[in-house]
Amino acid sequence: RDYFEYIILRLTYPGHTQKYSNWTEHLTSLRKLDSRAYKGTRYIVKYKLLNAADYGVPQCRERVVIVGIRSDIENEFQFPEPTHSEDSLICDKFFTEDYWIRHQIPKKGREIPTGYALNNSRCGLWKPVKLSWVTIRDALRDVPDPRENHNILDHIFRDSAKSYAGHTGSDIDWPAKTIKAGGHGVPGGENMMRFRDGTVRYFTVYEAKIIQTFPRNYIIKGAWGEALRQIGNAVPVLLARKIGIELMRTLTGINNHKHASPSIDLYGSKQEPAYEYAR
Repeated sequence: RDYFEYIILRLTYPGHTQKYSNWTEHLTSLRKLDSRAYKGTRYIVKYKLLNAADYGVPQCRERVVIVGIRSDIENEFQFPEPTHSEDSLICDKFFTEDYWIRHQIPKKGREIPTGYALNNSRCGLWKPVKLSWVTIRDALRDVPDPRENHNILDHIFRDSAKSYAGHTGSDIDWPAKTIKAGGHGVPGGENMMRFRDGTVRYFTVYEAKIIQTFPRNYIIKGAWGEALRQIGNAVPVLLARKIGIELMRTLTGINNHKHASPSIDLYGSKQEPAYEYAR
């Protein structure tokens, strides 16, 4: 907690620098700083815990985002409002069943709802206004099985994926777990996909790119493990874009959503991007 406070204060008063033996001494000095007497550049710093799934990314990825705007800029930065929700997905799955109908999944092949899902949903009272969380099945609905004939260079099947206690992979009918920087042996099996029958297989580089909302034609060099490491270390493109749009509005003074940046095809194709699949 102290070090996080240090980060925020250090970003707020970047000109308050002297020679300190360690960061704790610097923090003590920053805490005592009189903001009225400070003459250096100052930033208005905001931070928030964001879940990428709440913004249309087919992945539950929680990250603290810190944004600093120079204090002489009049406009105040606001984090983008969530557009998607878990409650909407629960509603589409277990109340209206639109999710299964959309994917043409017969009743015997559907997920059995848990008590948690049903008891914590408000769908019985009214339908949520936000879009549904985007699932792996949503995001990869037009992607062929890697064992089929296709012409996708980075969509290569890798064998030997195994499921065991604590290493279960990502359920195909939920957003993926947080893609981790690595390949085999990632704790929790985050880089595996688990199907309704309990079988698992590794994500291909192509699939992992889509889950991180990279453009489909984006080229990632290196072997499978190295490519997964790069993807896992990245920020989801769609989330970064939405934060970037809000930054643009703040810096330009444009607060009308009609003036948002031009539509970007995140996948380098004519297909609708993953975050639109749940509409």
